[in-house]
Amino acid sequence: MTVTDRIRRTMIFLNTQRAALVKDAFIYRPDCVILDLEDAVAANEKDAARFQLYQTLKHVDYRGVERWVRINGLDTDLFEEDIKAAVAGGTEGIRLPKTETASDVQLVEEKVAAAEKQFGRPVGSTMLMAALESPLAIINAFEIAKSSPRLMGIALSAGDYVRTLHAKRTVAGIELFGARSQMIIAARAAGVMAFDTVYTDIDNMAGFKEEVELIKNMGFDGKSLISPKQIKVAHEIFNPSAKEITHAAHVIQAVRDNGDKGVGVLTVDGKMVDIAWVEGAQRTLDLAKAAGLYKGDLA
Repeated sequence: MTVTDRIRRTMIFLNTQRAALVKDAFIYRPDCVILDLEDAVAANEKDAARFQLYQTLKHVDYRGVERWVRINGLDTDLFEEDIKAAVAGGTEGIRLPKTETASDVQLVEEKVAAAEKQFGRPVGSTMLMAALESPLAIINAFEIAKSSPRLMGIALSAGDYVRTLHAKRTVAGIELFGARSQMIIAARAAGVMAFDTVYTDIDNMAGFKEEVELIKNMGFDGKSLISPKQIKVAHEIFNPSAKEITHAAHVIQAVRDNGDKGVGVLTVDGKMVDIAWVEGAQRTLDLAKAAGLYKGDLA
């Protein structure tokens, strides 16, 4: 799978200063961890957190879980040192908070490239992810999404967005519908991934499940998390069902079997399908393989 197709159903935020938490995070098997240097760290602990970050990246085996670092914002004097520590430690990617323009991403890209050269990492090996947290960011979503070849995806961060929108958080999430819609359209147009915001009521698993089902149906690739108990539920929702996997395999096989016969429309499992269905069917199988749910030889 390509960088943008790698399965990233879950990205859990971890307080970088809590050594016991960050060293055992792989146990819960999220697809990604986000080692946080921003909101989770007190202002007088930033240097200590950065040192802990470097040690964690260098010495903790996450056993295949992808490691991201959320740096401090570009409006601080902290982000450049954050980038250096993250790149030197070997992070797979950097999450840029409060991204509002393509130039924000490009500035971080420049600093990351310099750090890769400084610390002997392959230039271009560190991915970027942009968090959109304001109305201006949502308006600029497409420009941000296509701002850099390093950019793996864009992510919604609802706290600041709702505040600057002068809206209120609701159970139904109506205040986020416009942002979510524009983000997923921008991501697909730019060919990058899209991730939803955290669900903060960690004891309301029914509400969490409903929200994950909503954003999956909208087209999002995954969700940011704050609690390990949210991981399994999110994975179950984002994973293709056994019925979907079987149907996808049947679609691809049927199209292959009839490829030389000039047949454009077929009936598969009682449903009418055509060549346009192949891309979606292949994506279903790719996701199923990445999740360990399908071991067929169709590719």
